[in-house]
Amino acid sequence: MPLAMNREVFITCAVTGSGGTQDKSPHVPRSPAQIAESAIAAAKAGAAVVHCHVRDPETGKPARDPALYRELTERIRDSAVDVVLNLTAGMGGDLLFDGTETMNRMSPRSDMAGAAERVAHVVECRPEICTLDCGTMNFAEADYVMVNTPGMLRDMAKRMVDSGVRIEIEAFDTGHLWFAKQLAAEGIIPDPVLVQLCMGVPWGAPDDLNTFMAMVNNVPSHWHWSAFSIGRHQMPYVAASVLAGGNVRVGLEDNLWLDKGVLATNAQLVERAVSIISNLGARVLTPAEVRAKLKLEKRAPLAK
Repeated sequence: MPLAMNREVFITCAVTGSGGTQDKSPHVPRSPAQIAESAIAAAKAGAAVVHCHVRDPETGKPARDPALYRELTERIRDSAVDVVLNLTAGMGGDLLFDGTETMNRMSPRSDMAGAAERVAHVVECRPEICTLDCGTMNFAEADYVMVNTPGMLRDMAKRMVDSGVRIEIEAFDTGHLWFAKQLAAEGIIPDPVLVQLCMGVPWGAPDDLNTFMAMVNNVPSHWHWSAFSIGRHQMPYVAASVLAGGNVRVGLEDNLWLDKGVLATNAQLVERAVSIISNLGARVLTPAEVRAKLKLEKRAPLAK
């Protein structure tokens, strides 16, 4: 595949995530008010899209309470700052075991939910975009599996599409792209198809450039794609993604640091990405331009 740099790039800011980072940096937002404030600051800095999880406001631990998502959504929608809202639907598929001798039952720490429950906040809040983790994988910890079966993914995807929300496929390995292409071929995921290439997440696709280009080369030419890597490779992947023809993602979900020893804010990470993109000779797209490109509709949440 010949190198084809993208000269019109949109930035997604992944604002807080669901990892155990809440006590590692004072800049990781916890409450819906803090997450909304950080998302709005990222938008002011140049992010066209904000990708949001919610957390327990007291502990900072991951949550999927629809009431928290509604508050977050209303705060962002009520802001004077325009931004495309992308809500996660990745929660509710966390399968954990208590050691290797108790594999016949899942740990009470597991969080497993049905398709309707996993997308309930998406249906209610009506963001422009929501994510679909397009496969099952061993995920970081020794006895933790991120579970997304083919049947579950088909069910969730249909509910997302029926609610009028654009799916962002999260691909953590090439097999996830293979299944995503199957969903598109079946008409379950309609055009325009959007995919996020998730690099360097244990134990998915490693973030070396050979693997990255294998992922890029498996994305159909008419799809829209973005990519990120985690930790210290976040900013190098801004440049790599643009040079390979894609869009970019930065944010505290994936990386806490601006420079060595300097903890970042979401706005600072977006500002750094804007600088890299501009210095490469590309232009950063606005939220309105992203809505036009991806055929998105900005809507208020459903009435209570």
